Amino acid sequence: MTAEFWVTQAFNGLSYGALLFLLASGLSLIFGVMRIVNLAHGSYFMLGGYVGLSVVWRTGSYTAAIFAGALAIALVGAGMERLFLRRLSGQTLGQVLMTVGFALIFQDLALLIWGGDPYSIQAPAALQGVLTAGAVRFPVYRIFMIVVAVGVGAALWLALDRTRAGAMIRAAVDDREMAQGVGINVPVVSLAVFALGAALAAAGGVIGGGFIGVYPGSDFEMLPYAFVVVIVGGLGSLPGAMVGSLLVGLLDNFGKALFPELSYFTLFAPMALILALKPTGLFGRV
Repeated sequence: MTAEFWVTQAFNGLSYGALLFLLASGLSLIFGVMRIVNLAHGSYFMLGGYVGLSVVWRTGSYTAAIFAGALAIALVGAGMERLFLRRLSGQTLGQVLMTVGFALIFQDLALLIWGGDPYSIQAPAALQGVLTAGAVRFPVYRIFMIVVAVGVGAALWLALDRTRAGAMIRAAVDDREMAQGVGINVPVVSLAVFALGAALAAAGGVIGGGFIGVYPGSDFEMLPYAFVVVIVGGLGSLPGAMVGSLLVGLLDNFGKALFPELSYFTLFAPMALILALKPTGLFGRV
């Protein structure tokens, strides 16, 4: 195998990991702050892609599609948290059943509104080219995905580590009861984090729509990868989500390229080993 093969596969894994980070970063925060097992998080990715697709059809604006998808699904997520999931605090089984029910409802609504055909979101002309370095070709859209993920990661890091709101979120992650005791309005923090997580997943769905497409079933296809990222990285850990996304993206891509018949084994076996050695995840705390 040539050097070009390894460079290309590493780049493809990195770009896929960038997409996973957009989906998993919000899920990590929701897990960490609210202790909610949200099995509808993949639906936010799918619905964001469909909303973005509709906006592109009507306006032709890719930028408007990203913001509209993120805003619409943030409102959906906030409504779910405020009206339903808040009543199930601490009830893991109830949360699982509730969010699975929502995921199935969202899937049926998507089929009813947009049909069962797969679509692709048309990216702007500036993102459709290819950069060439020697014998290796790098699609500009994949580079764009990486840049967006880095920008989102930097913005989240600054918000969590350098702002008062971030300090309240970290306090809620570390000790929910103590945070409430010192006057932090944890329900409001939880609502904001849930909406932010939904918005990030939806933005990932729009961006992913120009990469893997928008189609029924993408919600349950992407959700296991997001949970692997979150669990391996550590609950509520942004660095964990970053590293976990990178690991999962690279392992998944190289596994499919080198051992296609063992692609799931090459992904989940290292994950199981990591958790066996460090049950709280790479960056998790007991």
